[in-house]
Amino acid sequence: MTAATGAAPAPSPHRIAIFSTVSLALLMSTLDGTIVATALHAIQHGLGASLNWTSWVITAYSVGLVLALSLAGKLSGWVGRRRFFLISVVVFAGASLCCGLANNIFLLIALRAVQAAGGAGFTPSATGIITDNFGEARDKAVGLFGSMFPIGSMIGPIFGGLFVTYWSWRGIFFVNVPIGIGLIALCLRYVPRDAPREGRARAPMDAGGLVLLGTGTLALMLGISYLGEAGANPASPLLIVPLIAGFACLALFGRHIRRVPNPFIAPRLIGGHGFGAVNVINILYGGAVAGMLALVPLYAVDRYHISALASGTVLTAEGIAVVVLSALATMALRRTGYRWPLYAGSAVIAIGTLGIAVRPPGISPYLWLAIAGCVMGIGSGVSAPASRNAGLQLAPDQSAELAALRSTGRQVGQIGAVSVSTAIIAQSAAPGLLQAKVFIAFAVLLVVCLPVIARVHEHRGSW
Repeated sequence: MTAATGAAPAPSPHRIAIFSTVSLALLMSTLDGTIVATALHAIQHGLGASLNWTSWVITAYSVGLVLALSLAGKLSGWVGRRRFFLISVVVFAGASLCCGLANNIFLLIALRAVQAAGGAGFTPSATGIITDNFGEARDKAVGLFGSMFPIGSMIGPIFGGLFVTYWSWRGIFFVNVPIGIGLIALCLRYVPRDAPREGRARAPMDAGGLVLLGTGTLALMLGISYLGEAGANPASPLLIVPLIAGFACLALFGRHIRRVPNPFIAPRLIGGHGFGAVNVINILYGGAVAGMLALVPLYAVDRYHISALASGTVLTAEGIAVVVLSALATMALRRTGYRWPLYAGSAVIAIGTLGIAVRPPGISPYLWLAIAGCVMGIGSGVSAPASRNAGLQLAPDQSAELAALRSTGRQVGQIGAVSVSTAIIAQSAAPGLLQAKVFIAFAVLLVVCLPVIARVHEHRGSW
């Protein structure tokens, strides 16, 4: 089965330089989602802040991404891919410089949200640039593009530790400035100018939809984030009120976009044929899996008393497996189609998740966790290119909006998985054993949801 997607645009002669430029931007943004984790202690003491407020340096970036991604997807199409990419680099690098100069925690938190707004523009604009400049090879380029996520997540904590040890926590922000300058130079040199917009009417901004989606998403994120706080009470108004407000606003958003002529996000991109299944897969098998993986180092410390330094490297094999298998799966995607890699990869992820929960059979816990994590990485690598291409192939002309929607889903899934899991284990006297049960329950959920893949639009060949 194929979709009516139209002919692919002619490829650019500078494809390698273009791919390197946009991939570096995505890597920089992904790094900043993880590199701060190892610097939290230094930030707390450097600014004389409480641990609770310091943790918002990470939360503000995640929430900022969620709120800005959908708007970034829309603006990328309006402003132009190249132009919006440049704007995003300037905002991100400028906010990074200001973060490094911040002298109190509240200013740093606010600047992290601004930094996230700049980072949110990378994924939709870069995806659009790739689909516009890679011709018939755009499916392979999109498949490889996503490998920046696991690379950034893997090396972020390492770089953070190096900067804090040999320089200062401020260095994790200052380093983005020269990288940003380099990205601007590369983009101006190699990325083709946006096509002129003469004769193309621009639909008015759906302000009502933007407000409803932003309010609903923010409320849900605040509620879910509260679950991750120590001593969180499921009956607390701090959880119940944001959740009710969030679901109410999102329900109104769903009703709103079906009634206006130019909705902020087209309803078919959310729940239309093929799109709905892909969005569920991105949230569960992409974002939630990433969230559960982020908890493995904590699990290694709590259950097996592995040192903090060793626990930080236990997922190195997982990151390598994702990168390698993503490349191989991308090369084979035109022959395998989408469903087979999604079934196989998702099932392998479930097996790896279950393996993490099982006590090691006669080998060291560190090695066992590394093996189980590697199995999860293999599954993620096999399924990721198919999940990225399955939605984009249906509507390549809306690649920026779809890329933003996918990234939003991944962020929501990741924050939800971490917050719910930490809320469950926070009050336990044996958190390691309880977290093992959480991994088992999550593995069961992954298996139960496998039938969703049958609703993914199947396709073989280029698009």
